[in-house]
Amino acid sequence: MNMLYPLKFKPVFKEKIWGGQKVKTRLGLDFSPLPNCGEVWALSGVPGYQTEIINGFLQGNELNEILEIYMDELVGEKVYEKYQNEFPVLIKFIDANDYLSVQVHPDDALAARRKIGNGKSEMWYILDAEPNAELISGFNREMDPRTFLEYLHQKKLKEILNVEKVKKGDIFNIPAGRIHALGPGILLAEIQQTSDITYRIYDWDRRDDQGNPRTLHTDEALEAIDFHLPESVCTRVHEHINKTTMLVNSPHFITSLLSFDQMIEKDYEGLDSFVALVGVAGNATVKMDSDPVSIKPGEVVLLPAITERATFIPHPAGKILEVHIDVN
Repeated sequence: MNMLYPLKFKPVFKEKIWGGQKVKTRLGLDFSPLPNCGEVWALSGVPGYQTEIINGFLQGNELNEILEIYMDELVGEKVYEKYQNEFPVLIKFIDANDYLSVQVHPDDALAARRKIGNGKSEMWYILDAEPNAELISGFNREMDPRTFLEYLHQKKLKEILNVEKVKKGDIFNIPAGRIHALGPGILLAEIQQTSDITYRIYDWDRRDDQGNPRTLHTDEALEAIDFHLPESVCTRVHEHINKTTMLVNSPHFITSLLSFDQMIEKDYEGLDSFVALVGVAGNATVKMDSDPVSIKPGEVVLLPAITERATFIPHPAGKILEVHIDVN
């Protein structure tokens, strides 16, 4: 069996009622066929939306196909023991040209009870934000289901939601159960559990292209919502140039930021996990023991778990999110 190498993927584009043009104009993914692309699934093992390898001898294979063949060599021994043939993270780029619905995702326990797969915790790294851009994360006061429903039915929901101004480089951790919504003018990278379960609570009275109100999931959402005030909402980190900066450390994924303007060599031996490299700014080349692979904003390169060392070469500077899993 041939040795694994850094893998690049053909993204999956998804049209959204709130999507815009920044996938093309800012990320340079001008091969998107959609007029209002809201999401780019850059690394996905979700059935029906799997990303396809575009480089090397594995070109043309989908992510889950090579996972079934290479197993722990691709994702790590303990990661494979836990997740088997399901790739555990989904990585997207999102362009919010309008408000997304106010929504919530179930946690693992609720998802298991409802037999709907995994829960969905996620994080956002803000790539770009227009002046006065904002998003919703959690409540602005202690809340209970009865009061929440009163505000919802009176169409005053935003009065009890925590609204945050957004700047480029901000990090938002959105654990399962936290009510949230992106506002217009935001371009971001999203790291999340592999799940496509969303409970839509309020959609600003929008209608779909057929003129029908969009489906809401109020009853399903009630059991999923965490009604307590969040301990933290937005994180702003001081980037350490040519060093790794930790952003989010959760049981579902660990995300760090590598910002560099000189060649960097990193040691991944003993990590026992894949490393997904997410391009967020600048341009760079990644090299293992194979041919170099380029990475730019809007792209993901997957380093297999057998990677011991990798070299990062900026052109002339790069900024990359590193995503891996620790199941210890």
